Amino acid sequence: MRKISWGYFFFFFIITATISAQKSTIYTHDSKDFNKAVSLFKDAQYASAQIIFNKVKETATTEELKSDCAYYAANCAIRTNQSNADELMERFVSDYPTSVKQNQAYIEVAHYHFNQGNYPQALQWFDKVDESSLSRKDQDKFNFQKGYSFFNAKKKKEAAVYLNKVVNSAEYGSQAKYYLGFMAYEGDDYKRATKYFDEVSGEEKYKEKLSYYQADMNFKLGNFQKAIDLGEKAMAKSTVLEKSELNKIIGESYFNLNKYDKAIPYLVAYKGKKGRWNNTDFYQLGYAYYKQKDYENAISQFNKIIGGKDFVAQNAYYHLGESYLNTDKKQQALNAFKNASEMEFDAAIQEDASLNYAKLSYELGNSYQSVPAVLQAFLKKYPDNANRSEIERLLIDSYISSKNYKEAFALLEKNKTPENKLAYQKVTFYRGLELYTDGNYPEALKMFTKSINEQKDAVFTARATFWKGETEYVLNDFKEALLSFKQFAGLAQATTTPEYKNHNYNIAYTYFKLKEYDQAGNYFQSQIEKVKDDKVRLNDSYLRLADCRFVTSKYGPAMDAYSKVIESKSVDADYAYFQKAISYGFISKNDKKIDELNAFLQLYPKSAYRDDALFELGNTYVAENKNDLAIKTYDRLNLEFKKSSFTSKSILRQGLIYYNSDKDDQALLKFKKVAADFPRTPEALEAVATARLIYVDNGRVDEYANWVRTLDFVAVTDAELDNDTYEAAEKQFQQNNTKQAIAGFSGYISSFPRGIHALHANFYLAQSYFSEGSESKSIPNYEYVVDQPRSEFTEQSLSRLAQIFLKNKDYNKAIPVLSRLEDEADISQNKTFAQSNLMKLYYDKKDYPNSVIYAEKVLMNPKTDDNVKSDAQIIIARAAMQTGDENKARVAYAKVMTIAKGELAAEALYYDAYFKNKDEKFEASNTAVQKLAKNYSSYKYFGAKGLILMAKNFYGLKDSYQATYILENVIQNFTDFPDVISEAQTELDYIKTEESKTNSSIIK
Repeated sequence: MRKISWGYFFFFFIITATISAQKSTIYTHDSKDFNKAVSLFKDAQYASAQIIFNKVKETATTEELKSDCAYYAANCAIRTNQSNADELMERFVSDYPTSVKQNQAYIEVAHYHFNQGNYPQALQWFDKVDESSLSRKDQDKFNFQKGYSFFNAKKKKEAAVYLNKVVNSAEYGSQAKYYLGFMAYEGDDYKRATKYFDEVSGEEKYKEKLSYYQADMNFKLGNFQKAIDLGEKAMAKSTVLEKSELNKIIGESYFNLNKYDKAIPYLVAYKGKKGRWNNTDFYQLGYAYYKQKDYENAISQFNKIIGGKDFVAQNAYYHLGESYLNTDKKQQALNAFKNASEMEFDAAIQEDASLNYAKLSYELGNSYQSVPAVLQAFLKKYPDNANRSEIERLLIDSYISSKNYKEAFALLEKNKTPENKLAYQKVTFYRGLELYTDGNYPEALKMFTKSINEQKDAVFTARATFWKGETEYVLNDFKEALLSFKQFAGLAQATTTPEYKNHNYNIAYTYFKLKEYDQAGNYFQSQIEKVKDDKVRLNDSYLRLADCRFVTSKYGPAMDAYSKVIESKSVDADYAYFQKAISYGFISKNDKKIDELNAFLQLYPKSAYRDDALFELGNTYVAENKNDLAIKTYDRLNLEFKKSSFTSKSILRQGLIYYNSDKDDQALLKFKKVAADFPRTPEALEAVATARLIYVDNGRVDEYANWVRTLDFVAVTDAELDNDTYEAAEKQFQQNNTKQAIAGFSGYISSFPRGIHALHANFYLAQSYFSEGSESKSIPNYEYVVDQPRSEFTEQSLSRLAQIFLKNKDYNKAIPVLSRLEDEADISQNKTFAQSNLMKLYYDKKDYPNSVIYAEKVLMNPKTDDNVKSDAQIIIARAAMQTGDENKARVAYAKVMTIAKGELAAEALYYDAYFKNKDEKFEASNTAVQKLAKNYSSYKYFGAKGLILMAKNFYGLKDSYQATYILENVIQNFTDFPDVISEAQTELDYIKTEESKTNSSIIK
């Protein structure tokens, strides 16, 4: 209980001290004035007497008279409470050290300081007094006042010595016994305290105080009912501070008597020490509510216990968990039981708390540890627990339900028991899917293979076989992929899997990649016949069926399939229209081909195939001897597409038309333009060769020779050697003899750095290096190709360079290459590849405006797959967060949630919780965090950040226990993430600072 301050009692009990008149020495002085002053002093006319004593002193002729005057004047000052009285008496002592009144002076000054309440100064003067010279009455007064001064100075031992001397004094005995009793009470010597208090209990002025102390003593002695009776008796006449303490005594006494309903109002009325409660206070009130099944109020008290590491805290956290369970707040219960399970003060409570923690972890998920690890830890620590069989069952199932497949796999690898084989098959399958989603295809393939090998569940065997094929396909191992897909289709349980619906589509594409177009077409046809509701795959299947029939010269079926794509108005309608148009040429219907190509140009003004269409249209006009229309069409192509791969070809075709029409000068202009603008291309070489014929036919060989000398890629005298060297290397390349091809092309480039075949040689050398894994060596050769005018090799070289720079993390070189690829690519996949990587690179460089521009480009492409779309939305969201545009981030993350998988889904779910916290939707935010913990527990970073959000939510819900407990666990368990630790510590410091204002047990 609160100990009442020493000085308090002095002010409660007024010490009445009467200063007895001192007997004066009988003076024989002749001084009439002195005698008059003494007479006045005896009549208590101290002010008048003091004036006369001071005058007499001024004229006194003897030291004795001066001494007596000084003594009496000082005494008068003391008796009239003058401010300088002590100084006058001290001066007397100093000035007249041999005076017989010296001892009396000491006692007078001591009494003066005592009466003023200046007990330290009083003790200094009491110590100078010669006690043996005091009268009996003066000794009682001296002993009491000195004893009380020691009492006030908290020197109990010294105080007891002097107070015991006056316990039988008629005047001071009661006061002395009271203070001796109080000191015994303070020292927990309740027997002695009771003895003294009983001796003074009949006196009216002590009754109020004694009831308070006796109530407290009986409480401490375990006499709870008596403490209650005395406490209630003392309540009416107690101070506010004492009433608070009495409420605590009565409330805790009822608590100890298990009368919780009666305890509650008294415990509630307690104000705490200096206005703050400690953990025991919160526990007792919380437990009283708990026993009354008032769980909400119990929670309110228990969750204020912060920082406790003792028996009381363990009990409180356990019953807090029970209270949360009874109010269906399971996440909160999990944290409370976890805390109780980590304390060892009560082994039974620890075991039961551990059991509840394990069960709730299984049910809800766990952001601190994997659920299997929690369950295994319980089984290891409590092997004889009555619930062992239930926990073992939950352990097996937790491998799947927790979705923490990474850690589950690691645990199962160490525990390959027969009963775990089914769980092992499922975990390896789901872990394979995670790795596949994250783009780690080699490891995913290993997992699918492990899953297939277990053969415990036919459905999972079938699904793993399918995804093994998907992974092999992504790794370009098309033969193995085809085998896996065929095996999947032949398994009995395949038809029950979600993958079966589109297995024909996957097989078709695998044949397509193997260039087995007849088979590919057949499977695309099967997909079309069996799956009508998937419009995206349906349209794509028609398109690829058409391509397969087209490439195998089955133009009629091809045109029928292309027509289906055109009718669907899908994103590939322009391509289908173009392909159908050129198909007419292969069935000798050039007029129809021309009409359809012209219609195409009208219908699709922004198509990526416009330059193809213009080139084909020009060529068809040539075939139909409509040279003027051909020339105009080629001009249109060259005007609209200055960087097209068809530009050099169309100018060459114009030259050939003029040449065949005997318009030599116009032909030479075109040939020279090709040679000048597109040097070292096949078109340039053909242009030079045809121009040579014109010059020779016209007898202008010298003019030809002068012109050719200006071309650095034509060496007239070395042409045969140039051709022979190149052809030898090309032959090795075509036969897949990579090492010999590298040697041959390197030799050619060394001998003919600007040779006729320099462009081809550099490209094929780069390809050879790339295929054997010497990617860095290929860079100079790819760079040579892309530095030349646009050719058939430009796009692929840009793509390869970009891949190499990205792999080497040479992002400064990657950006300009990707920018060119975006501008110049004819293949839509290359354009998407460029845009998606530029989006990521600009984000990494903190160039958020450009990263968002490219993300939006990616999203505008209807053919972008979900993984790339989720990347784009994430970039938009992250950039918005970095620039403080949380509204934009909110929209972007919401879109990510609908399409993302794996870590991106975890990130999106975290921000869903984050924005709900911002909106003060704390319960909804916690629901999102719980989903994050249960479904994405392997992504520890977002799990840890989610826990911080959960702590903020709980604090917003006035649950400070949950908030601080979660934050402390984040700090302990997630040291791999310094930024998370820092954020958690900042939040924890804030909460503890706020809570310390009401709870004295807060650890700062």
